[in-house]
Amino acid sequence: MTFTPYERSIRAAFVGLGRVYDLNVRAYLDNPDVEVVALVDQIEGRRAQRGADWPAARTFASAAELAASGLQVDAVEVLLPTPLHDEAVVELLGYGWHVNLQKPMCNDLSGARRMVDAATANNRLLRVMENYVFYEPLVRLRELVTSGELGQISGYHMKMVASGRGGWDVPANSYEWQFRQMQRGRGILVFDDGWHKMATAIWLFGPVREVRAWVGGTEVVPGIEVDAPTTMVWEHHNGVRGVWDITLAPDMYLRSDYYTNDERWEVTGRVGYARVNRCTGRGIQQPSLEVYVDGEMRSYHALDDDWASSFRDSGRHWLRWLRTGQGPMLWSGDEAIEVLRFALAAYASSASGGAGVDPSTLE
Repeated sequence: MTFTPYERSIRAAFVGLGRVYDLNVRAYLDNPDVEVVALVDQIEGRRAQRGADWPAARTFASAAELAASGLQVDAVEVLLPTPLHDEAVVELLGYGWHVNLQKPMCNDLSGARRMVDAATANNRLLRVMENYVFYEPLVRLRELVTSGELGQISGYHMKMVASGRGGWDVPANSYEWQFRQMQRGRGILVFDDGWHKMATAIWLFGPVREVRAWVGGTEVVPGIEVDAPTTMVWEHHNGVRGVWDITLAPDMYLRSDYYTNDERWEVTGRVGYARVNRCTGRGIQQPSLEVYVDGEMRSYHALDDDWASSFRDSGRHWLRWLRTGQGPMLWSGDEAIEVLRFALAAYASSASGGAGVDPSTLE
């Protein structure tokens, strides 16, 4: 498509005003690159609550109402449940609006292609937001990987522990669609939260050649299984191999201002290693980034390791991109499809008993 950057503030609308709005809105507050002109949600109470943030914005019960109003909109921040993404995004692109979409992109490749094709047909941009690649400790980790300071990379390991206690309050209706997803084989850990982990793997080491996975399940309430314990291993085209261990600890209390998820990354090179000790939660009370090279451990105490800051910076990047068109979009629709392929390859591998699956072969 052809894209001409805007020479004025972006006129933006939020579509969906649930719990994740509290994170994504940070990019828009006090940002001269944007003017929030509309808020869309089917729940009147949410429109009233969020409207207090933007007194000049108009509120609507649906995107169709917004489109029919004649209000000028350049771009929309789409914060809807994943099962609604493909139909909603096709609709929004059809109104002539650029789209910044909450992850996961959608549940299957056919839906992803429909969205990408709609963006092309309407000459609009489709971005799938990924905040983890803006989390400062992970940004520093990538700099270490690309600088060669760790030497040739030997391996990559992620660990994730999902806890059942602690964190902020999430309305029950925010989990209803997650439960439906889980019953359809798209788990909250491997697919929904795991999207972040697979995106960072591709961001760090490039395309994936083969995936092997064993997706488990633990019943937490009658009829509802959480997709852990799970183990995934994969190999990138550059030969780097990754391992991801997902554990469920439903009775463990985890200190967190957000979701109760304890995450860790470790990259080992021939010269040294670097590890990110936390992200969403505050499990390991050590500096968020530690680097071991030549017998010395360097600890980074002053990084911005508030998880919410990564949402702020990802959104600001998108809005600035609309003003300049400079740099990678992180992620375009086509790039996000590769993350989706990674996830679907894991499910295909697990269904076949852990056999290796090449994500590029999936249709």
